[in-house]
Amino acid sequence: MVLVLRKDITEEQIKHICEKLEKWGMKPVISRGVERTVIGAIGEEDVLRAQPLEAIPGVEQVMPILKPYKIASREYKKENTTISVNGVVIGGKKIIVGAGPCSVETEDLLIETAKAVKKAGATILRGGAFKPRTSPYSFQGLGEQGLKFLAQAKKITGLPIITEVMDARQIEVVVRYADIIQIGARNMQNFELLKEIGKTKTPVILKRGMMSTVEEFLMSAEYILSQGNLAVMLCERGIRTFERATRNTLDLSCVPVLKSLTHLPVIVDPSHGTGHWKWVNPLSRAAVAVGADGLLIEVHPSPEDAYSDGEQSLLPEKFSKMLEDLKPVASAVNREI
Repeated sequence: MVLVLRKDITEEQIKHICEKLEKWGMKPVISRGVERTVIGAIGEEDVLRAQPLEAIPGVEQVMPILKPYKIASREYKKENTTISVNGVVIGGKKIIVGAGPCSVETEDLLIETAKAVKKAGATILRGGAFKPRTSPYSFQGLGEQGLKFLAQAKKITGLPIITEVMDARQIEVVVRYADIIQIGARNMQNFELLKEIGKTKTPVILKRGMMSTVEEFLMSAEYILSQGNLAVMLCERGIRTFERATRNTLDLSCVPVLKSLTHLPVIVDPSHGTGHWKWVNPLSRAAVAVGADGLLIEVHPSPEDAYSDGEQSLLPEKFSKMLEDLKPVASAVNREI
């Protein structure tokens, strides 16, 4: 259920409504929009239907949510959600670009890359300190040392940082450094991890599982939202199909579909979506054209020497050219880079 509140509602009335909902066994989730504040009541709707909700002071209207994902749905919030991270607004007119190496390797290389992507126009630095790998013998990341390198790169460039959490035991250390937590495709349905992430206040990029439907994707986002963390971004990074010409099949059709179903920002990762640097530029342009709010791009000054995913990493000069190529496409859809 969604409780639409009166425009003149007071904080005391909001507190009273939340107390009532909790008394009935509901979890209240408050969303403050530009024009209205709404409260999502998460729990057994049959219990709520028996209560005189519209008689509570400050409640203007009560609406059921038909989608299985409640807080993520457009029924819960009609206007787009924007998320501010150190002055970078995600979900607004400006398309954000997160760029950096797949793995944090050395401090010097990371700082070199951070300076290059910032100069080119990136708004966020990405880099993995903890790396989920298909092979147990592949490089698994530097752990907290990698987080320290990211913090140093942020200090020098001012770029907020995105890095991945693989395990609930890593959350405490990662949130000390990261501005945005990334949940990778392999963990999209790690529901216990999602619930723990939902208890933090750190913004989250949730990547789509490689064999997950759009509805399953949104239900995973709901796990995070239901715990109180409303700063969630969805990231399409390619799904597994029969096609072998690219590493994955980048499902750009899901971008407008998601934008119609949810108010959450939608990001596209064409680096993992294709697995080859050659296709990153054209698919980035396509992602912007279909409505993506941001891009995640892998950039490395020496891809042939990268510890991971070198074949899909752009050289800094190619990344700079890509951003220039994106500008007319963004302008054509009334966006900015």
